[in-house]
Amino acid sequence: MNKLIVSPSPHAHTAESVPKLMYGVMISLLPAFAVSVWFFGIGMLIVTTVSVVSCVLFEYLIQKHILKVQPTHLDGSAVLTGLLLAFCLPANIPFWMVMIGALAAIGIGKMTFGGLGNNIFNPALVGRVFLFISFPVAMTSYPVPGQWMKYTDAVTGATPLGIMKEGLGDQTAGQLMQEVPGYMNLFIGNMGGSAGEIAAVALLIGLLYMLYKKIITWHIPVTILGTVAAFTGILWLVNPEQNADPLFHLLTGGLMLGAIYMATDYVTSPMTKKAMVIYGVLIGVLTVIIRVFGAYPEGVQFAILIMNAFVPLLNKYFKPRRFGKEVQHG
Repeated sequence: MNKLIVSPSPHAHTAESVPKLMYGVMISLLPAFAVSVWFFGIGMLIVTTVSVVSCVLFEYLIQKHILKVQPTHLDGSAVLTGLLLAFCLPANIPFWMVMIGALAAIGIGKMTFGGLGNNIFNPALVGRVFLFISFPVAMTSYPVPGQWMKYTDAVTGATPLGIMKEGLGDQTAGQLMQEVPGYMNLFIGNMGGSAGEIAAVALLIGLLYMLYKKIITWHIPVTILGTVAAFTGILWLVNPEQNADPLFHLLTGGLMLGAIYMATDYVTSPMTKKAMVIYGVLIGVLTVIIRVFGAYPEGVQFAILIMNAFVPLLNKYFKPRRFGKEVQHG
């Protein structure tokens, strides 16, 4: 017998679906993935494959055998989590660490809260931070670009942010800039780091694609990048000997990946445009504070996770106007 389901109006119909949105984001990541494979070769392919397969497998096993619910491992969200996690990792990290990160991302970051739509924190960032705390040496040993056929035996080197952070006590920012790749190399990704820390140009292409397809809006990524540029610009103008210029901060670290892909996650980001702007500004401020004044050279992942925790509060105080409610004119 068919059941007639009645729900209150308004009734909105759309062609969008979870798989369509997830695979749209994956398509936007293809330029950055191609660049990362070009610079890091087989290591990037191994890390990405292990991450994606592990995330899909762990989601299926947890839902099937622990939560006892219908598995949703093929809706695209687990694949996207695995892809984003791979972008957060060095291309020479051992495959078993990748599997642990995938288990943390899916098991702790996603399924602990009830699965897709219920998680508070970005699952890929949960996996990344879990690995960073558990295996700090492996997570900060980044391969030098150009070693296409090497994996765990790849030669490693410092990232631009690491060089700047570690050397400021003995040299000025201007002197340290001579030790890092030029801006063009930073822009195209010819530097050490995780896959998501390179190729700003490829990530920006992905941003334009998602904006064109209306997968995301401009509010969060533009606000984060603009805030970081403004904050670091002020610090640079006040003391250029101890602070790098804004362009350096925009092109290095995981800022681009975080602003464009991590912070814009549907589940863990605010619903209204005003809340999105506040969310983006605070992520930008926290990122700069951690980068410049904290112990770590990078801070965007911590900034996003911190602000993920405040999203319910932002949604509460910046609610969208109810459908049909009259606007009060003073």
